[in-house]
Amino acid sequence: MVQRLTYRRRHCYKTRSNALIKVKTPGGKLTGHVATKKANRVKCGDCGNALAGIPAVRPKQYRALHKRQRRVSRAYGGSRCGTCVRNRIVRAFLIEEQKIVKHVLR
Repeated sequence: MVQRLTYRRRHCYKTRSNALIKVKTPGGKLTGHVATKKANRVKCGDCGNALAGIPAVRPKQYRALHKRQRRVSRAYGGSRCGTCVRNRIVRAFLIEEQKIVKHVLR
């Protein structure tokens, strides 16, 4: 006969927040370990790519991390990726250059 598991928490539906991992104990009994949700990576606000150097943890654990672990030591660190920051700096520089050229030609 196959051993069956019953949900011990919440409700009896197989949802993402109610996931169980079947574990067999040394005594041969089947028990269920509550599985934590898989964390998403922090994304860049401009391009949407995952940010390098920032751990993928759930929001509650993310707030518990040290500030240096939540961000990268760079302008817009922890919010934008390096490529997008570089593009922003180049764009700002070119706009300023354009203003100077416009002023000189006037």
